[in-house]
Amino acid sequence: MIGKLKGIIDEIAEDHCIIDVGGVGYVAYCPARTLAALDSEGTAVTLFIETYVREDMIRLYGFRTALEREWFRLLQNNVQGVGAKVALSVLSTLSASELANAIALKDAATVARAPGVGKKVAERIVTELKSKAPAYAGEATGTIGLKQELGEGAAPAPVADAVSALSNLGYSRDVAANAVAAAMKAAGEGADAGTLIRLGLKELAR
Repeated sequence: MIGKLKGIIDEIAEDHCIIDVGGVGYVAYCPARTLAALDSEGTAVTLFIETYVREDMIRLYGFRTALEREWFRLLQNNVQGVGAKVALSVLSTLSASELANAIALKDAATVARAPGVGKKVAERIVTELKSKAPAYAGEATGTIGLKQELGEGAAPAPVADAVSALSNLGYSRDVAANAVAAAMKAAGEGADAGTLIRLGLKELAR
């Protein structure tokens, strides 16, 4: 099994790249976000690899981080109807932290932005992975607990009201929740909604 490739970018195509490792070219199918982040051909690269071996096919899937690879596995192993193609589409549209946030907030609409992911599949992703999202939140680890409370309707009233108010101003629930989380750090957990809204707007204005 191949778990990682470290070599030179030989080619970047629409859905894959070829990595030259010691004169052998490995084809790795990647999310669009991974391909877009690659440097030009001829430069060094390291990709985390998921190897698929079947009777009629051996295929490599490449990711910039081990966390993205874990999400690729989670999506396929835990959600009915999600295969490699759909998992790649989700990870092409959302980063690991954005996906974790969407799941925590039960925001199926954000997941459904991925091409080929319908409403029902998005809802299954949000439902089936809600208990796993915190462990794979990456950069969102600090606020994932608050977002889960919001998604479950269990957040304190001032917090929920502040997030709702910022959302009504046009900010996404994810962005609004991040701003309110920052406001809570500044004002303390006992702050009222008005204070959280005021401090949250200051945070958003930075």
